[in-house]
Amino acid sequence: MKKTICSAALLALLTTGNAPAADFDCIIEPSKTVDVRAASEGLIEKIWVDRGDMVKQGQVLVTLDSGVERAATESARYRSTMQGRIRTGESRVAFSTAKYDRREKLAGQSFISLHDRDEALTEKKLAESELIEAKDDRRLAEIEYRRLSEQLRLRTIRSPVDGVVVDRMLNSGELADNRDLRKPILKLADIGNLFVEVLMPIEAFGKLTLGHSVEVLPEAPVGGRYMATVKVIDRVHDAASGTFGVRLEMPNPALKLPAGIKCKASFPGIGGRVPASPGLTRPDPKRAPVPPGKAM
Repeated sequence: MKKTICSAALLALLTTGNAPAADFDCIIEPSKTVDVRAASEGLIEKIWVDRGDMVKQGQVLVTLDSGVERAATESARYRSTMQGRIRTGESRVAFSTAKYDRREKLAGQSFISLHDRDEALTEKKLAESELIEAKDDRRLAEIEYRRLSEQLRLRTIRSPVDGVVVDRMLNSGELADNRDLRKPILKLADIGNLFVEVLMPIEAFGKLTLGHSVEVLPEAPVGGRYMATVKVIDRVHDAASGTFGVRLEMPNPALKLPAGIKCKASFPGIGGRVPASPGLTRPDPKRAPVPPGKAM
């Protein structure tokens, strides 16, 4: 009777989620890695960061030589503010309108021919068309100025993320070729938010929900205890190893934690353990399964 009560109590403990936490091997990775390239071809004037430097989003990383672009932009800016043709057109419209009004009165009193009145009307319409054309030209100059300003902006490369410079591939004085996809200027890792990749046994599937809080323990010498949240639960499992992947998201304010380190993820109420595997490399799902009774 006493043994039955103990078994029931243990079952209740497990079903209420108060079972001892199980630790699973995991690895902490950057939430994203970025290859920084130039949007346009150009000579690198200066690279402002080096390998290992911490960067903030929007920080200037690289400037390309932009003397020609600056001159073209300044010329377009000046053309977009020119008022000469518009002032001339407005004066001609005012003069031709007054001239037509006088001719209209004189023609009504039969002092001039209708031909002279029509000639003044034509002159007025031509002056109005010239004024519209001058305003259109200035509008086009404003658009051209914005286009050239955007091209000039692309000569300055800024960081898209908060993170760290992983590698520097080029140096000042070298050509940044936007057609060469093999060689970026810099490589960045976003460690403002970290991803924790965990391999878990299939028996644990269904016991996790998105938003579940998990304790993460980085390996020494980093150490410490940090809280992460379940963001992804793989729906495609690996039959060969009997595992599935879980991704946790862990905030990293002040970029205190490094990425690329091993850790343990503590899941309360979930039993089982996945044997440690270097780098958490999952078995190849394309490998043919071994038939029963045959050696590997």
